[in-house]
Amino acid sequence: MHYSTVSKLRSQLRSALPKAQGGQPSKLNSTTICHAIWIISTGRADTATQVTKSLQETLPESVSVQTVRRALKKTGLKAVVKAKRPALSQCHCRERLDFAKSHQHWTVEDWKRVIWSDGRKWVWKKKGEGLSDRLVEGTLKFGGGHVMLWGCFGWDGVGYACKIDGNMDANLYVSILEDELQNSLQYWGKTPEEVVFQQDNDPKHTSKKAKTWLADHGFDVMVWPPQSPDLNPIEHLWGHLKRKLAEYQEPPASIQELWTRVQKEWDDIGEQECRNLIESMPRRVEAVLKAKGGHTKY
Repeated sequence: MHYSTVSKLRSQLRSALPKAQGGQPSKLNSTTICHAIWIISTGRADTATQVTKSLQETLPESVSVQTVRRALKKTGLKAVVKAKRPALSQCHCRERLDFAKSHQHWTVEDWKRVIWSDGRKWVWKKKGEGLSDRLVEGTLKFGGGHVMLWGCFGWDGVGYACKIDGNMDANLYVSILEDELQNSLQYWGKTPEEVVFQQDNDPKHTSKKAKTWLADHGFDVMVWPPQSPDLNPIEHLWGHLKRKLAEYQEPPASIQELWTRVQKEWDDIGEQECRNLIESMPRRVEAVLKAKGGHTKY
């Protein structure tokens, strides 16, 4: 009997029967797909290729990466670029968690007192090669160069920034504290006793010379946990600065032009931009508490 005749009789006599799906049966059943999702959610694999390799150890027949990728997409999973984050040891997580616990009751009013500081290197390349803010050491190929910016900001906006010539050492860092930091406080109408100064754990910042200078001038220095850029809102200020520099139609023709742009865009950062970042601090601390010292979305 022909297939079409059987199909017609089936429609007339047993129309309520579910129709069989066409095509080859899937090599991945619901149990296998759930296992694939578990492999990803537990961090045992990051890509469809790695998941496929893991599944092959238990499946009776081979399965392609594309088959696994399609199955994962149907569950709502999608491929994303993995965020670059600093490696966290158990010690790092413990120190981050201790910091979050000691500041979990800080309100925005408390965070308003903090002066955030950091340095960032901006790289100049030849025309057509683009601009980046990679934190690299040494000089670039093709005759390029870089400018190093140190800046600080607080509730009242950005402070004075400076271009760093040569390698930063403890002596140069102290001179920046004497000039740019002190001038920023004077500009805001504040004294060292009224603020809490934040800096990361770079050896130049924690040097005996820098510690002595900060103590002698009455600064309360925040104890900062290692590997914690997600807790420092100035990282987002660098991101804002990077986006503004990317809006220029033509790349800078020289190191001096690059610095002129960096300086202008830094000075143009508004007070509200800084306040929005500081207001995020309670949420950042809460995120570290929930992550038990681990990575956060910030």
